[in-house]
Amino acid sequence: MLLHARQVDGVPEETARVARAAFPKGSLAMRIRDELGELFQDADFAGLYPSRGKPAWSPGRLALVSVMQFAEGLSDRQAADAVRGRLDWKYLLGLELADPGFDHSVLTEFRDRLITGEAGIQLLDRVLEAAAEHGLLKAGGRARTDSTIVLSAARQINGLVRLGETLRAALNSVAAREPEWLAEWVPSDWFDRYAIRFEDARLPKGKAKQAELIEQIGADGLGLPAALHGPGAPASLRLLDRVQSLRQMWIQQYFVDEGQVRRRDLNDRPPGADRLVTPNDTDARGSVKRGTFWDGYKVHPTETCEPDSPNLITYVATTDSTVQDVRLVAPIHAHLAERDLLPDEHLVDAGYATAREVVTARRAHKVNLVGPILAATSWQTKDGGGLSQADFTIDWENRQVTCPNGATSSRWVEDRSQEGTSVVRARFPTVACRPCKAREQCTRSNSKSDMGRRITLRPRAEYEVIQQARAQEGTQEWKEQYAHRAGVEGTISQGVRALGLRRCRYHGLAKAQLQHQLTATAMNFHRLNTWWTGVPRACTRTSRLAALRPAD
Repeated sequence: MLLHARQVDGVPEETARVARAAFPKGSLAMRIRDELGELFQDADFAGLYPSRGKPAWSPGRLALVSVMQFAEGLSDRQAADAVRGRLDWKYLLGLELADPGFDHSVLTEFRDRLITGEAGIQLLDRVLEAAAEHGLLKAGGRARTDSTIVLSAARQINGLVRLGETLRAALNSVAAREPEWLAEWVPSDWFDRYAIRFEDARLPKGKAKQAELIEQIGADGLGLPAALHGPGAPASLRLLDRVQSLRQMWIQQYFVDEGQVRRRDLNDRPPGADRLVTPNDTDARGSVKRGTFWDGYKVHPTETCEPDSPNLITYVATTDSTVQDVRLVAPIHAHLAERDLLPDEHLVDAGYATAREVVTARRAHKVNLVGPILAATSWQTKDGGGLSQADFTIDWENRQVTCPNGATSSRWVEDRSQEGTSVVRARFPTVACRPCKAREQCTRSNSKSDMGRRITLRPRAEYEVIQQARAQEGTQEWKEQYAHRAGVEGTISQGVRALGLRRCRYHGLAKAQLQHQLTATAMNFHRLNTWWTGVPRACTRTSRLAALRPAD
């Protein structure tokens, strides 16, 4: 399609008159238009369209429709109907009353263009720019981040069904592309085995029978790629997505032992970050958090939390479900720095707050990353009476450690941990530790040749951050400072309950990311609307019993 940038003429007079008569108190769509004006320009999306072709419907208007679609939880058909029939949407889009709108399939095509051009984040950024122009957003202050699970649009299935469905999906994909070739090659018993969904079939109950079926599926799955690489097979079939998924799944799940196809033991399969969980969404991964198992992704919203301005989401990141929260801190700060939206204070939970990230945030962006640092896990700390690392004195200039009883370390070596991070390893001499009366509270080494205490330290800056953080976390001042982070739970609740944040609409990480970018933009629409209409922020709910608690 060819893009012809339209000229911005405002809202047609007749549309404005009728819409204001129908909505005398206004509506979300009308206030967005009145307060922020023409948010998206067609020229902003020029790079997503070719230079030749059929004229396209205005991408600036499609961007507004896409955000409003998520703001009201509408399907593509319902959103297209709203453009044709709702006065407040025509007012928002600046359309004539008789404008027929567009076919609902245009929205699917527009989302594909946003994904291809990685332009979904531009919609969120443009709303934030408009809010900043109206004095509702500025750099500095406080921000907070948290994550929540996101379920894949593909149904969750067990191992047997997963294998059968992977092969069935590959066969259907081949049948759609080259039906004559497949009909000539496919074994006759495969029609009974793979014609219907595996969860709809009568699967064997016993483990022995299920294991036999799994090996049968494995052998069949090896036969299809072999046939696709044989003489007379169309080469294009080997490149089909479902065929590639079959190949990847079989590498992860099976091996050949003396000509017999066997399923790999669980310990021999790839880690969760690489393991496919469904052929219908190859980007989704299985994960577990506090006893909750899910297949899909995680979303990480970051929002402002100032009392004198609306709480706006400034960034949203989407990852597969196995990515640790701590890996998002640097990308969040880099994104906010590019847009001059860095906070002075960034409130996060323990999943994001590590000594290394605290130090990096201060050095790179002058951001104070506030969150609980995980407590020490050594046996000396857990026992209570042991001599933990905090009981030792560190002389960084002289590269020496002194124990509570006055002994000094004999060795100081800069090294790397198993994760590849910088550490310092200090060791005390055996002659100093062997006769020590407190040795049982200090070390459990029983080697007669090496009974000295060993201590592993983080780099100085990280070590000092840890000690300072653990000392502050018990103070009332720190608790009051960190209490502001709790509000992000309400943001996640709003996203889940009102905007479907926890369930993917589409398959694939790229589409899930676009969904969350549109959801975050829609949530900002709602929050700006409540700010303009003077709706007070909800208070933390208190049970009737808790309300009776006497004041301290």
